[in-house]
This record gives sequence, C-alpha cells and structure tokens, in this order.
Amino acid sequence: MYYKIMAVIAEPLGWLLTFLYSFIQNYGITLIVFTLIVRLCLYPLYAKQIKSTANMSAIQPKMKELQARYANDKEMLNMKMMELYKEEKFNPMGGCLPMLIQMPIIFGLFALLRNPLLYIDDPSMIIAVHESFLWIADLAQPDKWILPIAAGLTTFVSFQQTQSQQTPESMGQMAPMMKVMKYFFPVMIVWMGRTFPAGLTLYWFIGTGAQILFNLRLNKLRRRMKAEAELRQQKKI
Repeated sequence: MYYKIMAVIAEPLGWLLTFLYSFIQNYGITLIVFTLIVRLCLYPLYAKQIKSTANMSAIQPKMKELQARYANDKEMLNMKMMELYKEEKFNPMGGCLPMLIQMPIIFGLFALLRNPLLYIDDPSMIIAVHESFLWIADLAQPDKWILPIAAGLTTFVSFQQTQSQQTPESMGQMAPMMKVMKYFFPVMIVWMGRTFPAGLTLYWFIGTGAQILFNLRLNKLRRRMKAEAELRQQKKI
C-alpha cells in the first residue's frame, strides 16, 4: 500500500532522474542537478508562503485589536475577522496551501532516493546508484560523518534564517518549540544522514543549501513587504 501511494510521485521523479543521468553519466552530479531543478520548481510555492506570512504579520495588530474588542462575542469576532481579511485581501489559508502541496513531493523524493530501484526500471540505474562521488565510495551506502554533518549545518543555518525574520509575537505559543527545533532538527538530520544512503543525504545537503540562497532572496522580499505595509498604515493615519 505504501509503495503504491509513493509510486504516484516517486515514479515520475524517477523518470526525471533517469533522463538526467542519460546525459550526465555521473550519478552524484545528476543528483545535484536533479535537486536544483526540483527546488527551483518549488520556489514559487516558497515565495507564496513567505508572502502570506508577511501579510499575516502586517495585519496582526488589527487582529489583536478585534480579539480584545469582541472577546465576549465570538460570532461578531468571526464576522469582523472575515471583513478584515476581505479588506486586506488576505487569505488565512494562503500559508498552508503551499506547504500542503510540497509535502507529498517531499515524501515522494524521500521514497525515491532512499530506495531508487523500487521506482526506476532502467537497468543502467542499477549500477548508477552505486557509483562513487568525491570521497564517497558508494552513493547507495551511508556516509558516516562528512556529508551528514554538512547536511546538519545547512539545516541549522536555514532554521536560523527563517526564525530571524519572525518575532516571538508572530510565533505565539510555538516560539519555545521552534527554538528547541532549531537545535534538535539539525542533530536529527546528522543522525539520520549516518544511516540513509549517501545519495539521499546529498540531496538534503544540496537542497537545504539552495533553500539558504532562496531565504536570502525571500527575506529581502519579506522586509520590503513589511516596509510597504508600514507605509500604508502611516498614510491611513
């Protein structure tokens, strides 16, 4: 059952991986190119999620004001909230939808790169997944230290970038948990990277590295949107 569900996404990704390998003829470089293509395809979803988060931060003071004013009238509060969303052209589900779309893709990638031969029929890939790359003797076997540590470090930097653009107020009750996750998740990535095929860990390292570059761009976008929102508020006053 699990295989059939994952195959819906993993098999098309396997076709792309096989197609790239047929030209590149190096599995390590193919994984890097494959990772960058996937990340670039997901970039519009990341950008949409960042814009939604920025819009949420911009209208949060108004939301708090309404919550205080109608604390004892939930029906009126909901009505006023809907009016506020309409006035500000804000979709409360805007930040969730991109994440929901990304999750099946991420699970499919995980399944494909953990067990590529389950989803790829091309005989040439049977040997390809066992190729060496740089210091890694076999990409189908775990790399015990260098790649997992590199993946953990990029994960930490990515978390740091994201959290630096958020205030404790915007994270609310999630703030303590997010602070713990900033340290716990990279350690977990290192531990998992020491047991997973090096090809999967390479994907995570390159993908998270690309995410760091995306964050630099998206954080500039977030700051610009925040400045524009503050300027609009000043004009209204």
